[in-house]
Amino acid sequence: MSVEQLDAEKAARYAARMARKKAIIDKKIASADQDTGLLLVLTGNGKGKSSSAFGMVARALGHGLNVGVVQFIKGRTDTGEEAFLSKQAGVEWHVMGDGFTWETQNLAQDKAKAEAAWELAKKMLQSDQYDLVVLDELTYCIQYGFLDAQVVRSDLLSRPEMQHVVVTGRGAQPILIEIADTVTEMSAEKHAYEAGIRAQKGVEW
Repeated sequence: MSVEQLDAEKAARYAARMARKKAIIDKKIASADQDTGLLLVLTGNGKGKSSSAFGMVARALGHGLNVGVVQFIKGRTDTGEEAFLSKQAGVEWHVMGDGFTWETQNLAQDKAKAEAAWELAKKMLQSDQYDLVVLDELTYCIQYGFLDAQVVRSDLLSRPEMQHVVVTGRGAQPILIEIADTVTEMSAEKHAYEAGIRAQKGVEW
């Protein structure tokens, strides 16, 4: 068999394989005929949970949707995403934390901050004005007992039917995973910080 014949046979097998794959995917797409608000949980020890959530903020804005963001732990207001996205029409952005819990070392203060942040989040979850709500690093507030997990669950489930919510943070609790529509766990294979490289502007913040 000539090289040309081998190439033609290979191309034919490839085309047949892709046709079978397309049929399977098209069938799955056709069966997904529901429209509803989604709860997405981005968790795990890997980098990129908040970055992914803010990517969805940009995507939502591109479709003309209204977005609410509440940051539960982060206290700095000089991050690139906050500097850019918070100034866009259709975005309400609240930086509510005092920084990482090991920085504050004040349980009462951290709990009070989390409760104040949840009051803001709850108002967003009760309003159909927000098409997408990002609850950045919410998992830590449940993990440390700053917020009642059952209250969080109830408020998330009571939101408007078409409202999407993204929750980020390590160690997402089963109570969140159970009610989520999509859960993504990001794993950490390697990080520049381990090699002594400090956080870089535009990449880490």
